[in-house]
Amino acid sequence: MKKSLITAALSTLALGVVFAAPAQAADVSACLITKTDTNPFFVKMKEGATAKAAELGVSLKSYAGKIDGDSESQVAAIETCIADGAKGILLTASDTQGIVPAVQKARDAGLLVIALDTPLEPIDSADMTFATDNLLAGELIGKWAAATLGDAAKDAKIAFLNLTPSQPSVDVLRNQGFMKGFGIDTVDINKIGDETDPRIVGHDITNGNEEGGRTAMENLLQKDPSINVVHTINEPAAAGAYEALKAVGKEGDVLIVSVDGGCPGVKNVAEGVIGATSQQYPLLMASLGIEAIKKFADTGEKPAATEGKNFFDTGVALVTDKPAAGVESIDTKVGTEKCWG
Repeated sequence: MKKSLITAALSTLALGVVFAAPAQAADVSACLITKTDTNPFFVKMKEGATAKAAELGVSLKSYAGKIDGDSESQVAAIETCIADGAKGILLTASDTQGIVPAVQKARDAGLLVIALDTPLEPIDSADMTFATDNLLAGELIGKWAAATLGDAAKDAKIAFLNLTPSQPSVDVLRNQGFMKGFGIDTVDINKIGDETDPRIVGHDITNGNEEGGRTAMENLLQKDPSINVVHTINEPAAAGAYEALKAVGKEGDVLIVSVDGGCPGVKNVAEGVIGATSQQYPLLMASLGIEAIKKFADTGEKPAATEGKNFFDTGVALVTDKPAAGVESIDTKVGTEKCWG
């Protein structure tokens, strides 16, 4: 590994180092590489990994891209982890296809690579994926929106606020899951944008943040001001969409649904900003990931998938204070007890 590459990697990444018990830290080290270090979801993920690493005596280095979609920094982080002799990597990939060669290089070097939250493409490019069932998460909010609208669902005008142009797997799964739940023909469930249902006003990208959500919502409102349902990739994007709707006096006329279940998002559900959100559990994903790396370092054993699935399912629950018939959910009181961020 050239010194210049390591220097470049460290200069472009947000790096935090947690040292556990000195006697064991030299034996087992791990890396956490997230999309950003500002999104509350990834902040909680880092918290879970850090706590479990300290408990198990694992030395943890944490890296993050500068923005959601910054795959170059993630590739540099993988290179650094290999050079540092890490035993394993926990990764939430921004570019789920583009990062595969770097992941394969790590696995060839003997590292255990676990995808967190966002499956790689193909999914077996990582040794295992610890994640929410993102297709189910999308399906739950789609079912809820359709049931809430009732007969009016057949005439809905739906805006889709997605993640990035590269269509990472988490984006596709949530988007297509919503369509499946709402009763829209996905055509090819593995891609966004080939649908022909006239209820779809359009798709725009948000980069998973509030500013992006606001801009995307403004763009789609210009295309069709009669939008009455908004699917958002995550809760920061949902908050931005709400602000755009509020600016034109439409915040009371539109159902916004999302995925994450962070404490700010659950609060927005309680306040009526978001109608329903699918809650996931990033702290659990990360802590289980550190446990898996420690076990792999000690025994060589790799983690197994949940029975009947090709990943380890860390759970999902629909959070809403307006339950819909036939859609299982929890209210915001329970959601607050389980939230993060």
